[in-house]
Amino acid sequence: FQQNLEPDAKTTGPNTQPCGTPQVILESEHLALILTFTPLSTQISVFLQPKPENAVTVAVSSRVLFRTEREQKVFEQKGVEEYLRYQIEHENEPFAPGPAFPFVKALEAVNIRLRELYPQSEELFDIVLVTYNHAHVGIRLINTINHHNLFIERFCMTGGSSPIGYLKAWQTNLYLSADAEKVREALAEGIAAATMFMTEKLTEVSQSQLRVAFDGDAVLFSDESERIFKTHGLDKFFEHEKENEDTLLDHGPLKGFLEALGKLQKKFYAKGQRLDCPIRTYLVTARSAASSGIRALKTLRAWGLEIDEAMFLAGAPKGPMLEKIRPHIYFDDQMFHVEGAAEMGTVAAHVPYGIAQKYNSQQKMSSGK
Repeated sequence: FQQNLEPDAKTTGPNTQPCGTPQVILESEHLALILTFTPLSTQISVFLQPKPENAVTVAVSSRVLFRTEREQKVFEQKGVEEYLRYQIEHENEPFAPGPAFPFVKALEAVNIRLRELYPQSEELFDIVLVTYNHAHVGIRLINTINHHNLFIERFCMTGGSSPIGYLKAWQTNLYLSADAEKVREALAEGIAAATMFMTEKLTEVSQSQLRVAFDGDAVLFSDESERIFKTHGLDKFFEHEKENEDTLLDHGPLKGFLEALGKLQKKFYAKGQRLDCPIRTYLVTARSAASSGIRALKTLRAWGLEIDEAMFLAGAPKGPMLEKIRPHIYFDDQMFHVEGAAEMGTVAAHVPYGIAQKYNSQQKMSSGK
């Protein structure tokens, strides 16, 4: 159902709460707190929250949704008690948007379109704010969400405990965090996940169309071919791809998220809106089209997945191409490409999966980082 409310109105019934009022729905022995609430705005549309099994659930860390560098320094330099005191003293000061903010806004824009076409459907994006913070910090987070007019109904505040178990309970389709270790834990549990980074330069992105770009190997696909390239070189890689042209690649960690995006795209196609679909996906890969691209395309087709645009760059830098695409987020397993994209203003997320992580670690050690 949908109900429009004036700012001072309240709803009643089992599925509603006073606007802006948190509702505790679970408290664990680890002091984790999970909340739902309805943000304030000049005019509010209240919807039944989709069940996790029906929604595309995106869990976002507060450290990537908002900019919290100052608060993080207080925590690192002065400890948890001073950090909590600082947060309470500043709880009426909203956080500035972080790198995941435009992505989340784009998810909400897609939800608006879906609700217009399918008012009763629960096949929507469901955003969960995940934070290691103590519940005291929740007031500042709620104030910030209200300030930015975000519609995030679900909170998971773990009080310092790992959120991974809760991510599984939410049936999370994607987890974005600034904590690389927690991202690796999520990937190990079969949850699509990526590490996001603060960047000073940000390219303006679409307000009406969600654009998501993926690398191929070790992101959508397994790292099978990447292993051949890293261990035996480019010639062996081409030979391997030619011999296995008709053998499907195994799935990578973000295949399921692309699949979830595809299901929502098809809801627009069913209403004759293919050319006006608010979701667009991109494959941006270092593979060459003629020598190794055909296996990737055959694999996607066999999976029943559509990519709107495919860029086979044959080893060329990805940053300039991503600058033209202007995705809300780009996923890659190699930090070299993540950093190159960020330098051009693209929000790029690192997927720490596959053999490339061994080489990333070696490069950091050799450069003294």
